[in-house]
Amino acid sequence: MTGQRTPEPGHSEPGTREQRIQKPRHSLPRAPEPGNLNPGNAEPRNLKRPGPQGLPGRSPERGSGTILAAGLGMVVMVAMALMLLLAQSAVMASRAAAAADLAALAAADALRGISPGVPCSVAADVAGRQGAKIVSCTEGGGETVEIRTELLNRSMFGAATGHARAGPPP
Repeated sequence: MTGQRTPEPGHSEPGTREQRIQKPRHSLPRAPEPGNLNPGNAEPRNLKRPGPQGLPGRSPERGSGTILAAGLGMVVMVAMALMLLLAQSAVMASRAAAAADLAALAAADALRGISPGVPCSVAADVAGRQGAKIVSCTEGGGETVEIRTELLNRSMFGAATGHARAGPPP
């Protein structure tokens, strides 16, 4: 036995049979208890937390995320409803202005004699085809006509109105 070292009693060299027996190559995690699964960690977790008075039971914050998500959803829906109402009002204002423009042009043509008819009745007819009514029709100097219209369909914010003036080119 030349060149070999003998271990002292009570000590073993690394990699000896004694160490392999004492320390397994791999350790298997403990199986969790049924109903108390915690993925990634085999240690069971305590699902019950102390209540507001320190008594064991459910946490007072349990379910608060659901309430917050529902509240956020309601805020988003209300904001979208308001945006839709504002968009509807903008479209209706545009329609009222277009009806006033067309009615004023038709009345100015009738006033100058380019088309037949009384200017304000021609304007009322054109506005009616656009879903509006004439609120005021004024013939001004220099063969100009000023028209104010209001849409027949009303929104929650009231009726949309339009105003236009037409006449011969300068």
